[in-house]
Amino acid sequence: MTSSPPVRRFDWANLTLRIASAVVLVPAVLGAIWYGGGPFLLMMAIAIGLLAVEWGKMSAPEHPAEVAVTITVAVLAGVFAAQVGWYRTAWALMIGGALIAAFITRHKAERAADAAYGVVYIAPACIALVWLRNPSGDSFSWSMSTGVAWMLLLFVITWAADICAFLVGSALKGPKLWPRFSPNKTWSGFVGGLIGAMAAAYAFTVLTRMDLSWYSALMVGLLGGLATMAGDLWESMLKRRFGVKDSGDLIPGHGGLLDRVDGLLFATIVVAGARLIDNWGWVH
Repeated sequence: MTSSPPVRRFDWANLTLRIASAVVLVPAVLGAIWYGGGPFLLMMAIAIGLLAVEWGKMSAPEHPAEVAVTITVAVLAGVFAAQVGWYRTAWALMIGGALIAAFITRHKAERAADAAYGVVYIAPACIALVWLRNPSGDSFSWSMSTGVAWMLLLFVITWAADICAFLVGSALKGPKLWPRFSPNKTWSGFVGGLIGAMAAAYAFTVLTRMDLSWYSALMVGLLGGLATMAGDLWESMLKRRFGVKDSGDLIPGHGGLLDRVDGLLFATIVVAGARLIDNWGWVH
């Protein structure tokens, strides 16, 4: 008679670490979003540098500095071009930076394309974040009807998707979502994350009186939640490819910064797209 595998208990220690990390990080992120300008760009620059370092360590462990520096310079160039409203230049700098990164690291990384992909992986969301916070390219505004509201909506969706997926998946468990690359993620967590993202988006637009219809809020929440979890799964696949458990050890309970913002990198593109459509008057 074979014994059944032991039941996995809820990881309270990991949850405590996650809460403690959030208590430290969330106020800093919200403050930078609210004030915009220098604090926002400083937050972006620090995040880009940390993400580039983590990518360098994963993709080229023997020469991480060269990869990190080339990615940081390329992404920052695109971000500052976007900040002054030169969005076409920003995208051109991203493409050029990816090619330069591949050239510089061609004999140092296992695959030169990994350094190029690091630029393409990080830069689009960073450029989109700048546009989302300040789409006109002029001075930063803190009005709840403009960039701040959309930025807060983005973070509310991604945080709700992450938290609800973790809590529901840990509590209910069930069939695995993609066991080959992410053995801890379940279908119950996936559904819980989507419901949480939709509910959070709807509640946020009601409480802040944001100019979005209820069905538009639910749709943005659904697509943003899907993008958040797609980004999480994508990073899990990348980590499996590079043979690492976490992208780093910067944030207790989460691993590296990339482990924390993997879903945000994808969700930012979705929410920025929603705001672009909203500017055209299609989602009310």
